[in-house]
Amino acid sequence: MPTTPNPSPGSPVLHGNEAPSAWVRRWTHLIPAGGTVLDVACGQGRHLRWLAGRGHPVTGLDRSPEAIAAVAPLGRAVLADIENGPWPLDGETFDAVVVTNYLWRPLLPLIVATVAPGGVLLYETFASGHETVGRPARPDFLLQPGELLQACSGLRVVAFEDGFCSAPERFVQRIAAVRETGPSGATPVRHLLDITG
Repeated sequence: MPTTPNPSPGSPVLHGNEAPSAWVRRWTHLIPAGGTVLDVACGQGRHLRWLAGRGHPVTGLDRSPEAIAAVAPLGRAVLADIENGPWPLDGETFDAVVVTNYLWRPLLPLIVATVAPGGVLLYETFASGHETVGRPARPDFLLQPGELLQACSGLRVVAFEDGFCSAPERFVQRIAAVRETGPSGATPVRHLLDITG
């Protein structure tokens, strides 16, 4: 399994300001050119910066006013407590939905439904086993074996990993999955198999 490099020794990394996830970078090419992107629980915008820099109109969603203020210059910024309030993007779909280091099970079906036809879901978060190496440790915040695969059963899974990563040590599940557009759709198989990283 690929790992994410550590920052340089002695250099502080603020949460959300670290480099984009290697998983997100690896599968960015699946996002249609100029496609819209939603980052759920976007934090300080590490993925929004990466994706906006590649020409994608971005929307960041977070409950932290500080996070929303940080990402507002990048695109659309939506302040909402999605665990205790209504989903603020009702009826909207996006060409890519990105979720990292976040799990709120009641929202999984809604997050998957937010992927537009021809769009991609890039999801990576902590999995069962992580309680042995760090936080989060509560089962509420750790995916069970195969849980992401089950949540994405209506999508075409391009890549899936479930296991241990080092530097830093963590147990994760991650998926790249596409909502196919049908036999006459615009999602060519050769594009899906164009692995570039």
